[in-house]
Amino acid sequence: MDTSSLETFLSTRVPLFRDFPKTHMAELLAKSHIHTFEPNEPILRFGDVGRFFGVLLEGQIEVSVTDDGGTKHRLGVLDPGDIFGEMELMTGDATVADVTGMSVGSALLIDENAFATVLAVHPPAIRYLSKLVSVRTRQNALSRNNWASSVLRHNDDPYGFKLKSTPPMRLLIINNGSSSLKYNFYDTGDESRNTRGMIERIGEEGTRLVHHFGGGEIVRNLPKGGHAEAFAAMGAQLIAAEGGVLTGPDEITAVGHRVVHGGDKFSTAALVTDEVEQQIETLSVLAPLHNPINLIGIREAKRLFPLAQQVAVFDTSFHQTLPPYAFLYGLPYSYYQDKGIRRYGFHGMSHSYVGLMAAQTLKRPFNELQIVSCHLGNGASACAIDHGRSIDTSMGLTPAEGLIMGTRSGSMDPTIPLHLIRQEGMDVAAVDRLINREGGLKGLSGLSNDMRTIEKAAAEGHHLALLAFKTFCYQLRKTIGAYVAAMGGLDVLTFTGGIGQGSAGVRSLACQGLSYMGIVIDEERNRSARGFSETTIISTADSTVTVLVVPTDEERMIARETMAALDRAHISGLIRKPGQDPVPVEVSAHHVHLSQEHVEALFGFGHTLTHESDLSQPGQFAAKECVSLIGPKGRVDGVRVLGPARSQTQIEIAMTEQFKLGIHPPIRESGDLGGTPGLTLEGPAGKVTIERGVICAHRHIHMSPDDAMRFGLRDKYQVRVKVKSGADRELIFGDVLVRVHPDYRLAMHIDTDEGNAAGIISGAQGYVDEIERRNA
Repeated sequence: MDTSSLETFLSTRVPLFRDFPKTHMAELLAKSHIHTFEPNEPILRFGDVGRFFGVLLEGQIEVSVTDDGGTKHRLGVLDPGDIFGEMELMTGDATVADVTGMSVGSALLIDENAFATVLAVHPPAIRYLSKLVSVRTRQNALSRNNWASSVLRHNDDPYGFKLKSTPPMRLLIINNGSSSLKYNFYDTGDESRNTRGMIERIGEEGTRLVHHFGGGEIVRNLPKGGHAEAFAAMGAQLIAAEGGVLTGPDEITAVGHRVVHGGDKFSTAALVTDEVEQQIETLSVLAPLHNPINLIGIREAKRLFPLAQQVAVFDTSFHQTLPPYAFLYGLPYSYYQDKGIRRYGFHGMSHSYVGLMAAQTLKRPFNELQIVSCHLGNGASACAIDHGRSIDTSMGLTPAEGLIMGTRSGSMDPTIPLHLIRQEGMDVAAVDRLINREGGLKGLSGLSNDMRTIEKAAAEGHHLALLAFKTFCYQLRKTIGAYVAAMGGLDVLTFTGGIGQGSAGVRSLACQGLSYMGIVIDEERNRSARGFSETTIISTADSTVTVLVVPTDEERMIARETMAALDRAHISGLIRKPGQDPVPVEVSAHHVHLSQEHVEALFGFGHTLTHESDLSQPGQFAAKECVSLIGPKGRVDGVRVLGPARSQTQIEIAMTEQFKLGIHPPIRESGDLGGTPGLTLEGPAGKVTIERGVICAHRHIHMSPDDAMRFGLRDKYQVRVKVKSGADRELIFGDVLVRVHPDYRLAMHIDTDEGNAAGIISGAQGYVDEIERRNA
């Protein structure tokens, strides 16, 4: 079909394209292609991530699902002029059906970038697609709910670690250290071209390059030089005849840089601008050994790859979801507020990657799991991940806090340095050297910072080596137990890093005595685990907690975050265009949702909730009924019940009520009640005690599909919102969850504590400022 015929077909047969501007049509077709398919050929597979929007031109397509028993269920048949793939692109969810050719035919495939930049910015197209998504969501609600849980069981890459994109990207990932430069190249269109390498001993004699590619390994000695020479050598190798993957530096789409410290400025990866560079430099005071070197890498990459986007991916960003009670130290609050003294945490890319891989291995959603992640290497840290959010981690202001490490002491009495300075005459430099370079396994054993050496010596009867090994494992076991307590449960325990992947002894001793928590190791599985090549379950079949050894891949995670940052930057650019619609802000007081069973238990047999006033969300109302909440410490009376009745009882309270009641609920999305505390509800007809159901609601925005299209957002994005408070005060709320559904009306909800602290009342207006991340 030639271009003229295609334009005619679209404008006459596809309602979406009626009155579509000709200039936009030409741009859209230039970014699309026609795919010819055969009978039974898969066009979209169950579990695929949405990559394109399709228009059927010729033939027929079947939409179906296959249950776990192998029985296929037809959901519908598409004819010429019908469209498909819009649900996945607009919601961000994986495909929950197979789309398969029934005959020879063809379809116009519009890639996701063209869909977002050309099609989804045309107002009539937005209205048509939004209405279609609303209709299909309602029509398919039951089948989507039935099959959506199967997506993780059938999708071999639910979290995008295969690094696929349309159009393909060529990514260079940089981990620049003081004396080494590690690099990884990823081609998102052809993974066989992926390569990696390292230049070691920068600035010293004996500098050399080691480059790994599909055909083997290249080792080349280099003259002594600095980072500029190291980057030049890397660039030359990437375009070399042997082992090279580029014809020139301009082929690189983006360079992703590992940056150790992002402070509380960066909750996600960021495109590098002059302002971002300045902020990284300012944060060097918190990471003087790392951030300056990371900046050198950014500046060298800008010089070497001038056309590429530079992206900073921060080690600390994953931990920006820590609540204040987890990140604050016992110092005057002004030290945090004015000087930034708080827990930041590190190894964020590793903990995030390992957590997602654990979810993928278990075929369960990441945001439904409670995970303790142990990254154990020369640097070591643990992290508590509660329903997709880091809520605590062992490293602190710097990477020196927490677990015992290779040469770092880990946590200790903070007056020890003062004692050494006052009583032993050590200066600050000597104390710094002791804590960071002479402590840890190396200092305790007197032998080495390498756990392999220590275990070998311990087996031969070396007393201090044995003591170092036992101390390391004890501190780890204690931390695991603390994080289980912090989350109120555990689904998965993971080990990664050089020690975590390589030492069966450490894994075994760290888990001994934790069977009462549901952690039981299968020692044979543990000993035979190939920790550096594959994810392995090492727990017993009857262990209620799954224990995994997961090879970490921080470089792949940085590449994934680099791709996400490019996508976010594009959409954020659209969001910030002049004339953006405001989001109404509503302050939600504490309230209760009751199941019908509990309505009757509290208000009498056969009782139904009595409507008092409508709420902003269609179909929801404030009821006349109120209840009292009774906790271990006290009670809160007169809490409004919202209707209609739900399938399960849920109580939403703010921090003030938490203190009054004496309970500690987590921050959760509505309906996500696993591992939450319970309390007693009291009504005029009786009391009900629930074992779970109390949450502190994740601040959120409700949107219809039409709203989401206008804002360029998808369900479960997390965004930043600017809100006016008073005449001249503007506040930014981060970590705001976007929820999209046809029944929602546009509104952002914050709780009363947040509203009171910010001086915001219902009726204020917010503006979506930036996309932070998309929840897994």
